[in-house]
Amino acid sequence: MTKTQFTERVAAIRSEFTRQYGAPPEIVVRAPGRVNMIGEHTDYNDGYVFPIAIDRSVLLAASARADRTVRLYAADFQAHDTFSLDNIEHVETHTWSNYQRGVASVLEERGIRLPGADIAFTSDVPIGAGLSSSAAVEVGTAVTWQTMAGFELERPELALLCQRAENTFVGVNCGIMDQFISALGQKDAALLIDCRTLDYQPAQLPSGTAVVIMDTKKQRGLTDSAYNTRRSECEQGVQLLSAHLPGIQALRDVSVDDFERYAGELPDNVQRRCRHVIGENQRVMDGIEALSRGDAKAFGKLMDASHVSLRDDYEVTGLELDTMVKAAWEAPGVLGARMTGAGFGGCAVALVQQAHTVAFSEQVAAAYEENTGLTPSLYVCTAEAGADVVH
Repeated sequence: MTKTQFTERVAAIRSEFTRQYGAPPEIVVRAPGRVNMIGEHTDYNDGYVFPIAIDRSVLLAASARADRTVRLYAADFQAHDTFSLDNIEHVETHTWSNYQRGVASVLEERGIRLPGADIAFTSDVPIGAGLSSSAAVEVGTAVTWQTMAGFELERPELALLCQRAENTFVGVNCGIMDQFISALGQKDAALLIDCRTLDYQPAQLPSGTAVVIMDTKKQRGLTDSAYNTRRSECEQGVQLLSAHLPGIQALRDVSVDDFERYAGELPDNVQRRCRHVIGENQRVMDGIEALSRGDAKAFGKLMDASHVSLRDDYEVTGLELDTMVKAAWEAPGVLGARMTGAGFGGCAVALVQQAHTVAFSEQVAAAYEENTGLTPSLYVCTAEAGADVVH
C-alpha cells in the first residue's frame, strides 16, 4: 500500500467518525494484520513462530468520553453497538463488538479504570483469510485506550491481555502469535517469537525479495472440533513421549532425533501430528540460521517443506491451498511458498525475487483460477511496525 493510499484511509475514517459522532476524533490508531512466514501450529505447543506485521491494518478513530459509555461504529458493516464499562457482557448480536468488549473487560480486570469512548473503525485485513483481523482489532483497541487514558503497559503484556480477551471473552483458543506481532512488529523485519518465554528477536528478510500473500478466497472452514482435535493429539503425544522423555512439558521440548527414536510408540495420527510440530520448530530455527547467512534459497526450501508437512502430517491444507501453493512453486521468481494461518482455506504466502513479483502474481492467479474457478487476491506486502498512533 502506498503512503497516499494509507493517508486516504486515515482521512476516510476520520470523516466517518465525524459524521457519526458530530466532532472530529482525538486520535487515530493503526494496528496491522500479520502473515506467518514459517512456524505453523507450533504456537500452542510452546514452540517458535516467525511472522511479519503487514501493510494491511485496522484503523480506529476515537475520542474519550466523560462517562463510562462505549459507542462503537463498524464502518465496514455500517453497524452500531453500545455498552457500559460497568456491565461488560458477551453478546450474540453484533458479535463483532465482542473483541472491543473483551479488551475492555481484561483491562478493567487488570485494575485499569477506563474512560468511556466513541470509536469508529475500519479494516482492510481480509476477514476469515488467516491474516489475524481479530487480533488487529484487539490490539488497536487496547492501544486506543492506553493512548486516551495514559496508563503504563508494556507491549508484551498488552499482547497477552488481548490474547486473554480472545480466549476467555470471545471464546477462541488462539495462541499468542497474532496479538504479539500486531503489537510488536518491526519495519522491514520478521520476528522470531518463542511462544513459551515470549522472548523475541527481529530478523531481516533477504534483500531483493518480496513477500506475496495469496488469498484463496476460500473462507476458512476450520471448525472448533478440528482445531481442538489437533491440540488434543499433540497433548496425547506429549503424554506418551514423557514415558521415555521425563520432564517434557510440550512438543517444543522434543528434538527431532528423540522423536524418531520413540515415534513408533505413538498411534499413527498422533505420530504424524507430532512429527509436523517437532519438525516445524526445527525448520523455524534452521530458517533463522539460513537468513543470518543471507541464504534466501535455503529459507524458501524450508517454507516448501513446511507446506508438505502441513498437508501430509497435520492435514490442514485442502484443495484450494494445495492448488495455490502448487501454482506458486511453478511460477517465475519463487523461492518458497506455503499455506499460512490455521488452514482449511484462507491464505498462502510466498517469498519471491523482487524483480519477478508481477510475472509471479499473474501466473499464479491465472493457474489458480483455471483449476478452482475461484478468483484469488494476490498482493505484494511489506513488513511494517506494530500498532501505533497515526493521527
